[in-house]
Amino acid sequence: MNIQLNGKIALVTGSSGGIGRAIAVALAASGAKVGVNCLRNVRQGEETVAAIRAAGGEAVLVQADVSDVGQIERLVTEVENAFGGTIDILVNNAGSMLERRKNAEMTVDLYERVMDVNLKSTVFMCKRVLPGMKAKGYGRIVNMSSVAAHHGGGPGSSLYAASKAAVWAYSKGLAKEVAADGITVNVVSPGFIGDTMFHATFTTDEARRATVSTIPLKREGKPEDVAGAVLYLVSDLAAYLTGESIEINGGMLMR
Repeated sequence: MNIQLNGKIALVTGSSGGIGRAIAVALAASGAKVGVNCLRNVRQGEETVAAIRAAGGEAVLVQADVSDVGQIERLVTEVENAFGGTIDILVNNAGSMLERRKNAEMTVDLYERVMDVNLKSTVFMCKRVLPGMKAKGYGRIVNMSSVAAHHGGGPGSSLYAASKAAVWAYSKGLAKEVAADGITVNVVSPGFIGDTMFHATFTTDEARRATVSTIPLKREGKPEDVAGAVLYLVSDLAAYLTGESIEINGGMLMR
């Protein structure tokens, strides 16, 4: 069965590379018009847009910091103006651990920045697109959590893990709040996904090998593995699924 998203307008935050790029490309390949978002790396964002257009899809790039509510407003408005309609599909992919730090060394500044990029961005992106979704009685929201939300993460990442657990709890509450409006809200929780800036920045080669050795499927995940789950959740195949999480970790964590 081919997933058809023709006529839908999608917005994927943090989609200049890695998981976000794979999601944007997958949505466009299924017919959606896609808003691509980057924070700093405009060149990579342009590459994402170029890849979509080269395959016959429609995309527009908007540089914006989704931890800033004013920039969220501008981001959504520019995507909606570019495509002549309101957002049908929102994927809140932007997020980061920023740095590994023990709780004994935690600062208010780092706390606020981690919570802003992971939780605040998700909350206020959802708030911004919900009026348009409610007006047409349709919407698909997918928020990004992490396997860290279940086990507390690796060394120095407890705050990141907590922010991703908060995204999961928030998503369940929002799913109940907007279900009667024809809007579904679900979560994807990636495990060890290679080819991402996260592991290029925070994971040593030794830790990578050690982690992969514990995964039942015996490999790192790929960004396309996450994109496939997102594509399912925003399609009609998942029309009766809301308030749930798909764990994409190769069997690393089974619930």
